[in-house]
Amino acid sequence: MNPVARRAPAAAARHDPRRHTAWCARGHLCNLREHRAEPLIVAVPGLGRATLTRVRGADGREHAEVRLSVALAEDEACARVQLLGIARDLKTLIERATHAGQRRAA
Repeated sequence: MNPVARRAPAAAARHDPRRHTAWCARGHLCNLREHRAEPLIVAVPGLGRATLTRVRGADGREHAEVRLSVALAEDEACARVQLLGIARDLKTLIERATHAGQRRAA
């Protein structure tokens, strides 16, 4: 069945933390009023892996949870440069994602 077709009314499902959303994986955390989608995994063999999960918390607010694992250089100085680059890129990613949500809401 088309997941869009079986969705509950958007306003009710989005703001009532007791109800499952269409994307909820219906795991054990639902009993704690937290709903999580199946994670999306992006893997680059030999370099790293990212896991992206949509989450609706007990307060009804939704967020994206991102976990990132990246291979670091053995050289300490190089590893620090990599970490600094990752931090900058994460800041840019957060800003871009937040702005996209604000544009859609407007």
